[in-house]
Amino acid sequence: MEGPTATPTSQPCPGAQPQPEVLEPSPRRETWAGKCNFLLSCLGYCVGLSNFWRFPYLCYRNGGGVFLIPYFIMLLVMGLPLFLMELSLGQYGAAGPITVWKFWPLLKGIGIAMLIVSYLLAVYYNVIIAWAIYYLVSSFQSPLPWSCDAPRNADLCQNTSGSTSWVSASEVFWNEQVLGVTHSSGLGDPGTVQWPIALCLLTAWLLVFLCMLKGIRSFGKGVYFTATIPYLIILILIIRGATLDGSLDGIHFYLSSDWSRLQSAQVWSDAASQMLYSLGFGGQFYKPSKFDNNIIRNALIIAIGNCCTSFFAGFAIFSVLGHVAWREQVPVDSIANLGPGLVFVAFPEALSLLPGSLFWSILFFLMLSMRGIDKLFRITGGIATAILDRFPALRDQRRKTVLLGALCTSFYLLGLLLVTQGGIFWFMLIDKYSTGFGLIIVAVSMCLGITFCYGLKQFCQDIMDMIRRCPAWYSHMLNYFKVCWIFFTPCLLLITLICSFLDMYSVHLYYGIYEFPTWGTSLAICMGVLTCLPIPLWAVVALCRESGTLSNRFQKAAQPLDSWRTAATGDMARDVMYMSAISTAPSYCSSEE
Repeated sequence: MEGPTATPTSQPCPGAQPQPEVLEPSPRRETWAGKCNFLLSCLGYCVGLSNFWRFPYLCYRNGGGVFLIPYFIMLLVMGLPLFLMELSLGQYGAAGPITVWKFWPLLKGIGIAMLIVSYLLAVYYNVIIAWAIYYLVSSFQSPLPWSCDAPRNADLCQNTSGSTSWVSASEVFWNEQVLGVTHSSGLGDPGTVQWPIALCLLTAWLLVFLCMLKGIRSFGKGVYFTATIPYLIILILIIRGATLDGSLDGIHFYLSSDWSRLQSAQVWSDAASQMLYSLGFGGQFYKPSKFDNNIIRNALIIAIGNCCTSFFAGFAIFSVLGHVAWREQVPVDSIANLGPGLVFVAFPEALSLLPGSLFWSILFFLMLSMRGIDKLFRITGGIATAILDRFPALRDQRRKTVLLGALCTSFYLLGLLLVTQGGIFWFMLIDKYSTGFGLIIVAVSMCLGITFCYGLKQFCQDIMDMIRRCPAWYSHMLNYFKVCWIFFTPCLLLITLICSFLDMYSVHLYYGIYEFPTWGTSLAICMGVLTCLPIPLWAVVALCRESGTLSNRFQKAAQPLDSWRTAATGDMARDVMYMSAISTAPSYCSSEE
């Protein structure tokens, strides 16, 4: 196909750099095979487990449908601007989360902190995938082992109807068979490893290893299936759930509004944390498809698509939860108030009540496993990219295989603590504290670093160099993002961070009736602080490496490296060389005033 031509609605961006002379092709780092593959993979990364249990649960806990107000506000003024910033930085720099900071070496510690946060995320996130794989394998049993039709659950199901302290067969299966938490007394008593779950964890890491070994081009061939099948399942579950008795009660519960909850700081803090959690900041998007990829369009589609998925997934979940409550004659809140167990307790119970329960259970947990593998591939890919950019000699196929094998092995060994009988307690600590405020600190550091150190005007110019044609209304969008990057986004992040610190010791963490000890909370907070220490430590190291006065040291350490513009200029030139051979849709950009 021929390349794009100018149209009446598309014109070169004012202020965009003139096209450079064509350079000779040179070896390029591995990129996504096409824009569609990259876009679907990013969307697949954003649509994960948080859309199915975390968002609906937070919606319930924070006043029902009224939670959508702070959630969408956070999307517009924090989530979308930050997401665009990270995508743009990765695409322009064409480097990993550490190497990309060569445009301002003094802040390279932000990239290191991103790497540490991503490492912690990978360790505990794959445990969720291991649970999903275990449920997937168990779904091939007839009857389902967590259903009332199973012989071992007959007595339990006969005694639950109408009880306000209702304990379902699926909850017993979750706590005893999957977690083994009934054999642990608390955080200091991890107990033995749950070997069936440990085997599922090993399987999950083997799958991730194979995906990374084949590379993103081979993996991209499967994103058409992995990124689209969740929407089909959600649609089927919504249609099926609407026909169940009591489903309207669940939906009403999901959308009920308690307007007074908007006065609570916790509501806004939860909305911000969910936005960061679902969009996944922290260095996972540093492998673009092409230099001229329409980064603004992709960011809009991915961020809005993620939020809409969360919203509609709530209908699928609460319609079947309403049916469970109707069947067991218990309030909906006694089922929805399960926190992390919403997916692995309430939904298996609901699926077991549907006609053809084995089919629906297999389909649902296959989808969860696929979504988890898709997202974990992005996390570990960001980590591997950072290492390979720092040590290019490891790009050799043999050495790369050894590196990926070592990474996945280390992830697996650390994850064994989380699949012990008391592993759920450590899992909740890491999820709540270690990757919580640490991720916020990384995000606010990135925002302030690019805006006030690198320069907002230069950053916008870089975006225009990547996206060369734009409609006029993009200039207004650019002004909007400028205001967010300068004021609203960092302010909201700082407010969220302060609220998180205030809640650390005033709001106690529970799993069931077990209250986490103070020493456990303190340990998790220390882990979270350690993830952020590279930011100031690297700045000190960078200053010590230079000579002269403190002012001279700062100027030298803040000077962009010569290689910062080289890679981008080479990519731009190669895009001109091959434009006639590559099919690209008309792209857009924001113009500088």
